[in-house]
Amino acid sequence: MKKNILKLATLALGLMTIFGLTSCDDDDMMMESSMEKTITFENIVAPKDFVESGSFQGTNTPVIMPGESVSVKFSAGKAQSLMFATMYGASKDWFFASKQPGIKLFDANGNAITGDVSSEVLLWDNGTKDNTTGTAQSNPIAQVPGVTASQLVKLDLSYDIMRSEFTLMITNTSGGTVNATPLSPGVWAVSNYNGSQLLNSAPFFTPNALSNPEITDIAQMGDIAKMVTKLNANTGIMTGLSPALVVVYSGNQNPIYQLGQLDPGNGLKEISQTGDVMKLQNSLKAMSNVKGVYVAGNAPVAPGSKVMTNFTYTPGDKIAYVTMFGFSNDWFYANEQIIDANTTGDLTSKTALFDSGTGVNQYPGAGNRQALFGGTPQAESIVISKVGTQYPVPAVQNVLKVTVN
Repeated sequence: MKKNILKLATLALGLMTIFGLTSCDDDDMMMESSMEKTITFENIVAPKDFVESGSFQGTNTPVIMPGESVSVKFSAGKAQSLMFATMYGASKDWFFASKQPGIKLFDANGNAITGDVSSEVLLWDNGTKDNTTGTAQSNPIAQVPGVTASQLVKLDLSYDIMRSEFTLMITNTSGGTVNATPLSPGVWAVSNYNGSQLLNSAPFFTPNALSNPEITDIAQMGDIAKMVTKLNANTGIMTGLSPALVVVYSGNQNPIYQLGQLDPGNGLKEISQTGDVMKLQNSLKAMSNVKGVYVAGNAPVAPGSKVMTNFTYTPGDKIAYVTMFGFSNDWFYANEQIIDANTTGDLTSKTALFDSGTGVNQYPGAGNRQALFGGTPQAESIVISKVGTQYPVPAVQNVLKVTVN
């Protein structure tokens, strides 16, 4: 009897041990089991017609008299051009401007055009007033016949190749001619380029069509107020985004970048300059603390588009992400704060815009060394930093939305 009781007790102890071990193993397996989430990157920037715009006027008075000059500084890439407009003051409704889409700035080989470009200026009749009586008319905009605009206005271009910045000198040379005239204050603009075309290929007006209130005020009164208001509302930096790279890792150090340190050469330069994630992807996979690397998208992410990817993680893991600010020389969006992989919801507020410090900056969306225009940034080696206020870049939440669910 004692032997049977001993056997039962031993069996019970064994079963308890087995169940106990099984329970512990199940807990460990539950703790180590992977989970899955989806991260989405949306380009929500509002495209504007113009990347830059502004106005000009005389030095001593708003009017630019014969013999006087004014200058305009602006940035542009190979596909872009400059449009400007100013009133031929001694007329009822004439104005100076170039052909559409503006003054040509680069030749067929992509070299900046400099020097005298006066041949680009034309004289236009707005078609809203009779040229003799000044009575109202409703005719299409057309070139003024018999007047050579380049004899009245001289245009001279110079170029800063590092900044991809032009200076246009406008000189009133009409003095002593039969068409002597003051020039009114004027306006200028550079159309945004999306990688394949200008967003506005006919800024200010359309030849052989009826005029609009903004150019009419310039042509009839030299009043640029309406045009400036319209330009301000339609001018702004926009951008595409590159495919986004997401990494799941352990520890508390972001493996993609470290603020205040030089680019480590693991592929951040490539994604920040050209949007190429391959080198960074391979570098991260080789790191001991990296659990997984994922890529959302396989092509540039245009405004209004989004990309997403699933990722797996275990409790305690962190995630980090990076995508190129496409219309820059070497900028990237990334999470500024450490993010637990189990986080759900909108991560945009945890995201910032950074400069990788590997290429000299130019005006976003108007720099000839940017990948957007087929260029290669001029090399530099400074520490990774947040992008400041040198350029009027939209706030992160107006360009990018990052969510996890």
